[in-house]
Amino acid sequence: MPHFQIEYSSNIEDVVDISALCDTIRASAATVQAFPLAGIRVRAVRVEHFSIADGNPKHGFIDLSIRLREGRPDDVKLDALTIIFSALKNFTAKAMETRPIALSTEMRDIDNVLSAKFGNIRDHMEDSA
Repeated sequence: MPHFQIEYSSNIEDVVDISALCDTIRASAATVQAFPLAGIRVRAVRVEHFSIADGNPKHGFIDLSIRLREGRPDDVKLDALTIIFSALKNFTAKAMETRPIALSTEMRDIDNVLSAKFGNIRDHMEDSA
């Protein structure tokens, strides 16, 4: 854990490389000591149907939802949120010079009791040492 889900409006794909954004979020999350590398998951979902503000079809959005297992102190979560949101803002800065794009990020805890996990990714990770 954590899991990062990006929802984005389909009208920004011509100015934002979503695959590169996923890599940027993953790399940024990997710098957060409280996030185990093997648990980081980033995925993006394109939203076809949306209506924003005054209805101008040029308006776009990127909403980043961060879910992580409960137990981290609020100051650790706030630091992580700041790092990740800064990465999102920096990545989209050029696109936002020419396009109206709303950015948002929210972090939520997942109840450990109600969250089952299993995987073998750690068994297949290359040693980075």
